[in-house]
Amino acid sequence: MPSSPSIERRRRWLSILAKAPGARLASLWQALGPTPAYLVLRRPEIGLVMVQGRISGTGAPFCAGEMTVTRAAVRLDSGEMGFGYVRGRDARHAEIVAAIDALGQRPEWDEKLEAAIVTPLAHEAEARHRLIAARAAATRVDFFTVAREAGA
Repeated sequence: MPSSPSIERRRRWLSILAKAPGARLASLWQALGPTPAYLVLRRPEIGLVMVQGRISGTGAPFCAGEMTVTRAAVRLDSGEMGFGYVRGRDARHAEIVAAIDALGQRPEWDEKLEAAIVTPLAHEAEARHRLIAARAAATRVDFFTVAREAGA
């Protein structure tokens, strides 16, 4: 069953929001200004999840260990429910993710949230990934060239 664009957008948003630094997300949320009131359905709870990995990324699965996560759930006065799961113990981060998830289901908030919160966080994440890749590339050694020069 194919997923609709709104489900894919929601998955993308939740991924970006969950991985964002908590303090940065809180500052963008605060800068958004007044937002609709919401009821906390599930106050932020801290727990553990089992993390599973795969050998070489595609091979046999194995249990890599446990990770601490925080989850929260909210409902807007208009009825939309939002859920937030984040790694670590940041209760405010999980609640903000849940609130943004709920607001993102309202058409009048969709573009505003995308422009003010999701897009800046996505660009910052891409910049962090490029920096990490550049640092890793700087340590790369081409053994073929080293071996060729040693034999000369």
